[in-house]
Amino acid sequence: MTLKKFIVVLTDAMGQLFYSISVAMGIMVAYGSYVKKDANLGKAVNQIEFFDTLVAFLAGMMIIPAVYTFMGTEGMSAGPGLMFVSLPKIFAAMGSFGVVIGLVFFLMVFFAAVTSSVSVMEAVVSSVVDKFHIGRRKAVMAAGLAAAVGGVVVCLGYNRLYFEMALPNGAVGQILDVMDYVSNSFLMPVVAIATCILIGWVLKPGAIIEEVELEGARFGRKRLYIVMIRFIAPVLLFILLLQSLGVIRL
Repeated sequence: MTLKKFIVVLTDAMGQLFYSISVAMGIMVAYGSYVKKDANLGKAVNQIEFFDTLVAFLAGMMIIPAVYTFMGTEGMSAGPGLMFVSLPKIFAAMGSFGVVIGLVFFLMVFFAAVTSSVSVMEAVVSSVVDKFHIGRRKAVMAAGLAAAVGGVVVCLGYNRLYFEMALPNGAVGQILDVMDYVSNSFLMPVVAIATCILIGWVLKPGAIIEEVELEGARFGRKRLYIVMIRFIAPVLLFILLLQSLGVIRL
């Protein structure tokens, strides 16, 4: 593997890792605020790291070889294209057995989407309740209505509102792809960089370390955490942002 290919693979892997963590960030903040003070946050983080990495590795071992075998590099697109274009073609190539596998797969995706939506909505609802001091029922209705309107717009993007737009990363997409690009490739890195600045330089890492070490819990990687949150993470996130915006191309 050449150095350029290694850098491309590394940045793609960092981008996927960052995407997974960013999607869960609001969920972790919301549910983390409900955790009791005597909970061992360090132990919980270690468990999350292990199981998240294990599941991602197993999923990659199953999906990537299958997509590459049936569709080559053209099918290795990320995001909605992989889910709704590449994988259905693989299921179709498997014959009648593929129909069953596809049905089970998308049924599992449906339940995963529902449970993930509940977690994401909890982060939104909790923020709305804290910010505007309204009841949870009203906050749920407002957040649900906004999500429903957005969902309808996305659905219409495949028919009446269909259009194609060239994105800065070189891809061409319609409404869902544009929304996916804006949220994942622009808003997530910007918010993450701002979070690093807030925690690393304004609030200071000591506040987080103190919270982790409540009730005598041990935070064995505190020095690494300080260096990461202040220096390494912001630089890597800025590189990912420039790559997403098409400023640098590998």
